[in-house]
Amino acid sequence: MIIAVIGLPGSGKSYFAGRLAAAIHAVYISSDQVRKTMMATGRYSTEEKEKVYDQMLALAQQAVKQNKNVVLDATFYRRHIREKFMDRTGDAGGIHFIEITAPEPIIKERLKQKREDSEADFDVYLQVRKQWEPLREPHLALDSSGNDIEEMLRKAMDHLQLKQA
Repeated sequence: MIIAVIGLPGSGKSYFAGRLAAAIHAVYISSDQVRKTMMATGRYSTEEKEKVYDQMLALAQQAVKQNKNVVLDATFYRRHIREKFMDRTGDAGGIHFIEITAPEPIIKERLKQKREDSEADFDVYLQVRKQWEPLREPHLALDSSGNDIEEMLRKAMDHLQLKQA
């Protein structure tokens, strides 16, 4: 199973995705961590983002070949990126989307904090928000503003029809 946790920078997607991956013993693939590994820091250009997504896809395909579940953590801000993952992961039984959202004032505050892997700041958030193409794909939408990670995980497990390990 492949689960893509998507959302704008500061939405809480990485916090949620890491905990979801741990709860279901899945391989966790983060765009921020892949970007760091590729030494592609700070630019967030379209070309750089495409390379990061391509590497994420290759890592996900490798994990699926090893019969592992995968949690992807990235904005997935463009429809063509989501479609590429859907087209190339069909053998894994498809991809499940979970969109994490939060009100902009909360996002602004979160982005002021130093985060371990992400360099995205409020300007990056505004740039990605302007380019955001809403999901047409079936998905679960979760609001992270309440900071109730257990409730969010429960809803995700119900949606995915999984039991917490």
